Amino acid sequence: MDFIFSLLFLGIIYVLLIIYFRSRDPELHWNWARLNVDDLSFPEGFIWGAATAAHQVEGACDNNNWHAWEQGGDGDGRDRIRGGAVSGAACEHWTRYPEDIRLMSNLGIRAYRFSLEWSKIEPEEGKFNQAALDHYSVVVDALLTAGIEPMITLYHFTHPIWFMKKGGFEKLENVAFFQRFCEKVFNEYSDRVKKWCTINEIEVEATQSYFKGDWPPGKQDGQIMGKVMQHLLEAHVRVYRALKILPNGDKVEIGLVKNIFQFDPWRPWHLADNLAGRLLNRVFNDSIIDFFTTGRFKIFIPGLVTVDHFNSQALHSNDFIGLNYYSHLPVKFKWDRNDFFEFRARPTEIPTDMEYSIYPEGFYRALKQIGKLGLPIYVTENGIADFQDDRRKHYIRRYLYALSRAISTGSDVRGYYYWSLLDNFEWAEGYEMKFGLYQIDFNTQKRVLRDGAVAYQEIIARHD
Repeated sequence: MDFIFSLLFLGIIYVLLIIYFRSRDPELHWNWARLNVDDLSFPEGFIWGAATAAHQVEGACDNNNWHAWEQGGDGDGRDRIRGGAVSGAACEHWTRYPEDIRLMSNLGIRAYRFSLEWSKIEPEEGKFNQAALDHYSVVVDALLTAGIEPMITLYHFTHPIWFMKKGGFEKLENVAFFQRFCEKVFNEYSDRVKKWCTINEIEVEATQSYFKGDWPPGKQDGQIMGKVMQHLLEAHVRVYRALKILPNGDKVEIGLVKNIFQFDPWRPWHLADNLAGRLLNRVFNDSIIDFFTTGRFKIFIPGLVTVDHFNSQALHSNDFIGLNYYSHLPVKFKWDRNDFFEFRARPTEIPTDMEYSIYPEGFYRALKQIGKLGLPIYVTENGIADFQDDRRKHYIRRYLYALSRAISTGSDVRGYYYWSLLDNFEWAEGYEMKFGLYQIDFNTQKRVLRDGAVAYQEIIARHD
């Protein structure tokens, strides 16, 4: 009898734990057959835009950490970039920006998020290239003349080789170099640029570069990953405070860009799947959001990483928050001492060309989660890799329905920037992932609007 009661007790505890985990952020699925995805509503003045990043589109980024990374293999005879690709000329956006601005106007886009290539502006430590500074100034003016509002990203995964040789963001003292760069460019453009993103996707940069080792510098050390996350968060806080006291600092909006992938349990009833998902959400989502609500950044993975950092200034270091959202990653626990989980795509969800599915309900969930910061939200990236262009229309319509639904239930979303304006160099995936509203023939640099992108053009026209 005692054995039966013990089993019953353990069963009750198990069920309560599952209920607890699933109540934190339950996986959501809507009945799309009963929904009208054309039933959309957006506030007056809502910003419709598109986004790119310098290294992915400009070309001639030959003095940064990514250029150096692309040139070699991994030491075992394998290419670091899919297909042995190098960024090279990319989309030639550096010289073709006037054409690309016209393409934005043709879509009805009224805002453009782009990054500054630090290695072009400060190719040598402490030596700024005035020609590069002037180039971006001309781009800003061209956008404004076309009626397109610029949003500048200060750091989007690339930095000069000299900064890399100093240890990059592995060392807290190196944040001073980044802050100096940010102050320099802010003084150049803040009279005309009113929206600034400090750092793009802290957790992605740290994980890919210092845990998985798929990005430069290719390290695989959980403790370094945690420290890099801490240093990037500190860099954001320091840069925010520094820029706010410069001329025009009180007239602009400055914010961090946070990527969210929900880590949902593959088997909702399985305790280990729930625990693995909870741990990953804690490390890569909750810890960063908590930093800006409590001042404490704390992550712990037994045997891999321990970071406990506090900075009270984090509580007032954003005028807005940028959200990048693509999908979720269902997590399945496995008994393997080298790797205790794997990601699985739900067979009921439509796949993208990346290793994740179309999941618009997750976009709604992410907007609600990031809304806990109590800040205005800009969706700074959202898009699909779709070589065949047979899912892009479906993706755009459903994700923008989820966005509209979030706004109608209280989310303070001010704008949406589709990723990406152009097909581009998609980091370790090379040129095989086609995110662009405009398809590019990289032999001729000809741009063609994709059929699937017309859905975005039509929605802008109806709601601009």
